[in-house]
Amino acid sequence: MATSKVKEKFNWPVTILLLIGLVSVLFPLYMTVVIAFKSPTEMTTSIEGILSLPQTWSLDNFAKAIEVTDFWHSLLNSVLITAATIGISIVVHSLVAYAIGRNMASRKTFRFSYFYIVSGMFVPFAILMLPLVKETAQLHIDNPVGVVLLYVVFYMPMNVLLYTGYLKNIPVALEEAARVDGSTTWSTFWRIIFPLMGPMHATVAVLTALGTWNDVMTPLVIMSGNINTLPLAQLTFQTQFGTNYNLAFASYLLAMLPMLVFYLFAQKKIINGVINGAVK
Repeated sequence: MATSKVKEKFNWPVTILLLIGLVSVLFPLYMTVVIAFKSPTEMTTSIEGILSLPQTWSLDNFAKAIEVTDFWHSLLNSVLITAATIGISIVVHSLVAYAIGRNMASRKTFRFSYFYIVSGMFVPFAILMLPLVKETAQLHIDNPVGVVLLYVVFYMPMNVLLYTGYLKNIPVALEEAARVDGSTTWSTFWRIIFPLMGPMHATVAVLTALGTWNDVMTPLVIMSGNINTLPLAQLTFQTQFGTNYNLAFASYLLAMLPMLVFYLFAQKKIINGVINGAVK
């Protein structure tokens, strides 16, 4: 019996698109690293001078950037805001998703609530910005507490969508068995459902952390620059007379490093959580 060999075709269009995407990501990163390690005297107006490697790899720009941006204080503010947002979001959004996910099939009120919350993803922040600034000022929460509360609301649509989809993978029979044993809905959620949603907790934590950590606009307009986070600290290098690119790029790398490390360690959980939470 003759065997036919299947000739594998090389998909050039996809390969070219992948190479373009790779270059578009790596080239800015290369520029950031090279300029961050250069001294101001090495920066010239020619393309060769900008793209060339530093003559001496020095950490002076990083040391000065840490001093100018009050790095450790800004880092602490970012960590506290991000950690508080993640903790509250996981608890509140999982509870909301559980209530909606287990009742939306039989009750129209929960189905409407689901679509109402998820529709918040389509409301741009620019429309809400001025009313939120006025409201937080009147309520005297134009501070990190107010920023955390806003983040919890902003990320609710996406997180509820993910949690609700993930709940479809958890059999209802587990809850029914718990009720037969005398467990209440509240205890059933915390003892059975909440631990089983561990992969989705990790996904929500990472996605929420990335958005919160890198956000500039919300803390800028709410706290009016009174309290700096790491993204806000980067504005120090931009003035009406120019930008100190060496210090700025060194500061960008410092601000990016903590979340980059966090993402590298958690990327597998993100993929698993999103796949498991996909609506079937």
